[in-house]
Amino acid sequence: MSPQSEAVLPKILVVEDETEIRQLLLLQLRREGYWVEEAADGHGAVTRLNAEDFDLALFDWMIPGLSGLELTQWVRKQARLRALPILMVTAKTAPEDVAEGLNAGADDYLAKPFERAVLLARVKALLRRRRWLEGQEEPGLGKPGGVLRMGQLEMDPQAYEIYLKGRALELTRSEFRLLQALLENQGRVLSRERLIEEIQGEGVNVVGRTVDTHVFGLRKKLEDHADMIETIRGVGYRIRYLNSQDSR
Repeated sequence: MSPQSEAVLPKILVVEDETEIRQLLLLQLRREGYWVEEAADGHGAVTRLNAEDFDLALFDWMIPGLSGLELTQWVRKQARLRALPILMVTAKTAPEDVAEGLNAGADDYLAKPFERAVLLARVKALLRRRRWLEGQEEPGLGKPGGVLRMGQLEMDPQAYEIYLKGRALELTRSEFRLLQALLENQGRVLSRERLIEEIQGEGVNVVGRTVDTHVFGLRKKLEDHADMIETIRGVGYRIRYLNSQDSR
């Protein structure tokens, strides 16, 4: 691959100490057309991240040197790297581990062993979200800070208005703020703790079970767009990108 082609491809860093798994990740990502670099431990990853710019990073949790969790926390403290999307690819899949990884700053979580199709879908979603945050408009989504669109759903956070198929929806304040947070983080898993922070306000006391109740109410009001809110069992929720058939 020429240096010229490297410059135009999304660049991904894979940090994994098990050689077979690392080679499998490299193979699958390169076959998809991504430019991929590798590191076998946390310190090697820091060296790579300090020397090069990446569009996405895949971290295993249990790696020598800095663990994947410590590496994620380090990344989030670096001004240059703060917006780097991080996908944790790990065998630590207990709900409390997933929550800890997301709360440390990971954008998404993939359990080992993983299916190729799921891996690539997660990678594409995180790269799509990064392009959107950088101001490159995605089909039907809108730009951050402006009107948010998904399928035939349209939300204007500034005007506090939301429409489905041109018809105004009546949402509670908590439902509106929850949906806004999910839309603004399209493709990213938001833990219940993060959603509680988004909903919590003066005179509003929210717990995890309350979040689930708000999601249930939202899904009823979203009608045929209800499936856009995807449940990540034991962790939280995220917006599933709607394709053209979903949005009819």
